[in-house]
Amino acid sequence: MSRAFILLMDSFGIGGAPDAESFGDKGSNTLGHIAEQCTIGNADKKGVRHGPLYLPNMEIIGLGHAAYQSTGNYPKGFSSQIKATGLHGAASEISKGKDTPSGHWEIAGVPVKFDWGYFPDKMPCFDDSLLDGIVKVGNLPGALGLCHASGTEIIARFGLEHIKSSKPIIYTSADSVIQIAAHEQSFGLERLIDLCEKIRILVDPYNIGRVIARPFVGNAPDNFERTGNRRDFSVLPPAPTLLDKVKEAGREMIAIGKIADIYAHQGPTQVIKASGHDNLFQRTLEQAIKAPDGSLTFTNFVDFDSLYGHRRDVVGYAAALEEFDRKLPELISILKDDDLVIIAADHGCDPTWTGTDHTRENIPVLAFGPQIKAQNIGTRECFADIGQSIASFLGVGTLEAGKSFL
Repeated sequence: MSRAFILLMDSFGIGGAPDAESFGDKGSNTLGHIAEQCTIGNADKKGVRHGPLYLPNMEIIGLGHAAYQSTGNYPKGFSSQIKATGLHGAASEISKGKDTPSGHWEIAGVPVKFDWGYFPDKMPCFDDSLLDGIVKVGNLPGALGLCHASGTEIIARFGLEHIKSSKPIIYTSADSVIQIAAHEQSFGLERLIDLCEKIRILVDPYNIGRVIARPFVGNAPDNFERTGNRRDFSVLPPAPTLLDKVKEAGREMIAIGKIADIYAHQGPTQVIKASGHDNLFQRTLEQAIKAPDGSLTFTNFVDFDSLYGHRRDVVGYAAALEEFDRKLPELISILKDDDLVIIAADHGCDPTWTGTDHTRENIPVLAFGPQIKAQNIGTRECFADIGQSIASFLGVGTLEAGKSFL
């Protein structure tokens, strides 16, 4: 019986979506701009890149051709003469946001047709009623931040005051999110998680997609560091997703990394917590060896987004892409005859773009496996085509949205 694997490269966009201009992202291109900057050897202020971006394994599957489908151009260093060995193309998003839940839910067959709630970009960005409620349910002496901010920057700015006062650092971004940063030792990890669970209830009337616990360690601004104990508290998807279909069919749905959090733990039968790309890939390899027939394994590689995209680190993003690419042959070597692997993304986060937010981009769709034939699937009109294809491949029924390309 067939098995399926989704490798979700968080934020790996391949060129502006058709509606990118309405999001202020016309011209954004995560892959294209990284490749361009690597080629000219002047990647960003954080370091100088020597040599072009080198992703031979994804290129042979069809990444360059997928990028061409999205933009009409091949990324710098990619060849139009490569004969792809896998199924390849691009996909556009129809959900109304360029955030993590919207992209993931649409991939799993449930586009977000409603408008998320957002906090205004002013100081304070949270109204008095919400702040009073947070302070009350958490028995807090107050709160710090209360603005739109980058997670690493706001920890450096308020971390010492937080440690001294026990006031959590609360902030947001252009996404539908409220984030709470707190020190793992001085504030306590369990206390932070409990606070976020209570805040999840408080922000439901605001239609906020996620509450994120952002624990950190260190004793000074220059060594504060966020840990792998992050937790996302998401609202439930509005309809059954691919994950639910797999579970309802009596199959194993194995969620690695933050996948279970993104789907509010609705659907997974196994949850494997892991952080860092090396660890996430290792856990995925383990499932490629032992996951049962008929199963779906879904891994989110978040560092592309959180460590490099949002931080506008071109050099770091490029290195992470190359390391991911180097690991693919090991996965390919242990696949079973009927396995399917799909590489995709949930949005863009162009590290050359202004600001620190996600970018509205098309995503790559790369599929391979021993029985998967090379095919150009063009640019799909909806991310849900991915979920519908997997549902068809595994024989678990049909989803409400999407058209299979298999």
